[in-house]
Amino acid sequence: MSLNRSILLLLPLLGAAPASAQTTVTGQPATGGASSATSGGQNAVTRPNTDHAHDDRPAATGTGTNVKLERGANSFTEGEVRRRLEKAGYHEVKDLKKDGDGIWHASAMVDGKAASIGLDFKGNVAVQ
Repeated sequence: MSLNRSILLLLPLLGAAPASAQTTVTGQPATGGASSATSGGQNAVTRPNTDHAHDDRPAATGTGTNVKLERGANSFTEGEVRRRLEKAGYHEVKDLKKDGDGIWHASAMVDGKAASIGLDFKGNVAVQ
C-alpha cells in the first residue's frame, strides 16, 4: 500500500477524534469571596464611574486639584463632557475645547467661584 493511500485512509479517523481544549491557569484565585463588584478590582484599569452621581451632591471620584489628567485618545463628545462636568459639581460650563493630548478644557463655576477645569480620556476631572 502506498503512503498516499495510507494517509487517505487515516484522515476520516483523525476527523472523528475528539478535540481537547487547553486551558492555562495563571495566578491564584482570590480568597475571601470578594467579587470585582465589591473589591473595586476594575477601578484601577477603567475610568472612574461618574455615571450614577446623585443629583443632590457632586460625584467625587476623580474630581479635584490633586488629580493629574492623563493624555490619551479621548472619545467623549462635547455633550458627554458637559454632562460629566455638571455631575462633578461644575456649573455654567463654557469654552469647551479638546487639546492635542486628548484633554478637554473648559471654564466653569464651582462653589460660586470661576475655575479652569479639564477632563481626561478616563473621565477624571481636575481644576487647572
